[in-house]
Amino acid sequence: MTDPLFTPFSLKHLILRNRIVSTSHEPAFSEDGLPKDRYRAYHREKARGGVGLTMIGGSAVVSPDSTPPFGNLELYRDEAVPWLTALSEDVHSHGAAVMTQLTHMGHRTYNYTRDWIPALSASGTREAAHRAFTRDADTRDLARIARDFAEAALRCRAGGLDGVEISAYAGHLIEEFLCPALNHRHDEYGGSLENRLRFPLEVVAAVRAAVGSDFVVGMRMSFDDGRPDGTGVGPDEAIRMAAEFTKAGIDFFSVVRGRADTDVELARMIPPMFTPASPQLEFAGWVKQRIDVPVMHAARISDVATARHAVADGLIDLVGMVRALMADPDLPRKEQAGEGDRVRPCVGASVCLDTIYTSGSSTCIHNPATGRELQLPQRVPPAPAPKRCAVVGGGPAGLEAARVLAERGHTVTLYEANATFGGQVALAAVSERRRDLIGIVDWRVAECRRLGVTLRRNHYAGAGDIGDVDVVVLATGGVPNTAIGVPGDTLAVDGWDLVGGGVRPSGDVLVYDDHGGHEALDAVEAATRSARHVEYVTPERGVAPDVGASPGVGYFQMLADHDVPTTVLHRLIGIERRGSRLAARLQVEGAKTVTERLVDTVVVEHGTVPDPELFVALVDRSVNLGEIVVPDLLAGRPQSARHNPGGEFELYRVGDAVASRNIHAAILDSYRLCITI
Repeated sequence: MTDPLFTPFSLKHLILRNRIVSTSHEPAFSEDGLPKDRYRAYHREKARGGVGLTMIGGSAVVSPDSTPPFGNLELYRDEAVPWLTALSEDVHSHGAAVMTQLTHMGHRTYNYTRDWIPALSASGTREAAHRAFTRDADTRDLARIARDFAEAALRCRAGGLDGVEISAYAGHLIEEFLCPALNHRHDEYGGSLENRLRFPLEVVAAVRAAVGSDFVVGMRMSFDDGRPDGTGVGPDEAIRMAAEFTKAGIDFFSVVRGRADTDVELARMIPPMFTPASPQLEFAGWVKQRIDVPVMHAARISDVATARHAVADGLIDLVGMVRALMADPDLPRKEQAGEGDRVRPCVGASVCLDTIYTSGSSTCIHNPATGRELQLPQRVPPAPAPKRCAVVGGGPAGLEAARVLAERGHTVTLYEANATFGGQVALAAVSERRRDLIGIVDWRVAECRRLGVTLRRNHYAGAGDIGDVDVVVLATGGVPNTAIGVPGDTLAVDGWDLVGGGVRPSGDVLVYDDHGGHEALDAVEAATRSARHVEYVTPERGVAPDVGASPGVGYFQMLADHDVPTTVLHRLIGIERRGSRLAARLQVEGAKTVTERLVDTVVVEHGTVPDPELFVALVDRSVNLGEIVVPDLLAGRPQSARHNPGGEFELYRVGDAVASRNIHAAILDSYRLCITI
């Protein structure tokens, strides 16, 4: 029986080998605003993995006055053409098609970066997320920008791309003209539907005239921006707009529902974990019934079964699976080979989106090779010779080490002290909000079993368990660290006790967050189930700065719904017992005033501290004395440290056994170390 997901599809003259698309997105992999080697390698791997179409340049800007806010490609520059050519040739050589999105960011940008060009918008509006105050676009601006779109499209055609997609959503300039809430103009570009369509249609006409009739031109557009006061674009009006765009030469629509001007709305448009899967798929199907050109759609379609249903039932023509393909670019190839159960799952953590702002470019929470294809292979290569390996610890770092070593062809035994695998990930997944994280563990356990790793649970490995092996990887993690160096810190409990259910406070609780991640917020949420009152306190300038915008939305709503006050810029300077209660002393750094909170429980979230016992017991038996040579690690070379020629084995530490960090860091540690063993 033919799999509908893997049937070819025609976009005009362009034949796509299947219906799976990596829709336009910007991972901030550009260099100097251009799609250079890193960008090319990222999309080449998707093509090699079997995708039908990969789309580069989410929000690739067409004009120099559209300041790139998150690493956008700058396709107003002629220097882009050779790089586009190299990228398209690579993608085509692996059987996939490639397009890009084109846009002018309008008010969705910053004023204070790059060339400090004042932001431009339809009506001088200010967008909340990037906060730029803007100037009104005049008619000369609009004529120039329409030409900029056309010239950028010509560069894409010259660079061998198969098509372009015009952005008309997310508050970019074209949507600003379409949306009454953003378009307050009183000239021929504002007011009526005909007037609001005028500039977008001028852009489409300019692009179509430039590239000709045989080049694919699509549009990504919100067909319902969801504004509750009726000042936005609703579905019926959007259908009328789509009909006009189709007449002007648009060949397909990438259907979006929602808007992106606040964190809450962005989380609805790009849903994180703890939200329904494929929430807008039925709506995209409604749109498809009412327009005359093909429809693609992407919004948390993370699994092949849903993607297949979307195509088989005629809801959409092409399925966007960006985050799923970031987690596993081989998803199409594996599915076609009957290995769908081996696909690394997207768990919806939104790290791929959030790290653009926190780290400068996108990362997948549990695929360390994504975005690092020039340094780390997406597919584990075989080792030159097999070795006997022991891994201690069954959290994400240990499971990844065991998986990679086994994939390399080594014989691996993994020791886990607990009855279940997962470490801190399993603890985090106790929270309903983060339950999907368990996919990180389940996939690795399944892969280890497939690869023949000997898995020993309920086995607290000591030095005596490490016998005749060549390599030992310690992934023993850490334990909660409440020792923040202030008087009385021993009176505090840690967040693990609350999340795991070991402590159920019933009175007043103060949660002190000296970490900045999800952990303290998980502890707050756990405390709200039994405590009379909970307060969140942090020395940071904001609440949980390492929690990204999309997952943060649900946490902040939880804080509001449970009336949890948040106190920022206050450092915990001491805890003392006052009868049956605790006095927590707080101070703004450098201020004279000290305030107190009289509570029943103080929870301190201060990361973890490694347990060095096994490392200390083994280090003198190792040939490298436990050293990881960082230049070797970064260069992708086998480790060269040989300090003890009489040693029995190589010894390494990874993950929180080294220092308290996050899930991605733990998995990256193991992958880039073990890929060279």
